[in-house]
Amino acid sequence: MNTPNKLTFIRVLLVPVFMWAFLRGFDIAAIVIFAVAALTDQLDGHLARKNNQVTTFGKLMDPIADKVLTIAALVCFVEAGADFVNSWVVMLVIARELIVTGIRLIALGENQVIAASGCGKAKTVSQMAAIIAVMVDRIVPLRLGESQFLCLTFWLIALMVVLTIYSGVDYVVKNRRLITFK
Repeated sequence: MNTPNKLTFIRVLLVPVFMWAFLRGFDIAAIVIFAVAALTDQLDGHLARKNNQVTTFGKLMDPIADKVLTIAALVCFVEAGADFVNSWVVMLVIARELIVTGIRLIALGENQVIAASGCGKAKTVSQMAAIIAVMVDRIVPLRLGESQFLCLTFWLIALMVVLTIYSGVDYVVKNRRLITFK
């Protein structure tokens, strides 16, 4: 297993650690763990391209690792009653991820691998930023009154929702030739 694939695997292993820290109220630890996991996404892709170590495993597992990390965080937020993250936001993200994964599986059945698109990468970045903002929002002292950071968190969640929908539609449209009803 090459280094980029090891980083993808580490990202998946960090998910339960992140969830434990977040749900136990170790907010700073949860932010650090999530940020490290998110950075492995950037690092594994960079290393794979730089060292010519792009693999089919990496093309398939890297996006799945991102989905597992993102969905785990969003589910934790619903459980904790975090601002601006409710069940419909989580369901929207899950639905988009299942649809895109389904398209990737159909392509795989036809010996094709669909790599992440620029739109999908922007969606992932928006999700990571929104998730970190929600966690930071939990530790910003409320004594300061209505936080401007709370407003930023709202807009990052809104951007995440828009990019999630847009990138999902983009994947369906670009790969519609794979979707048949035979």
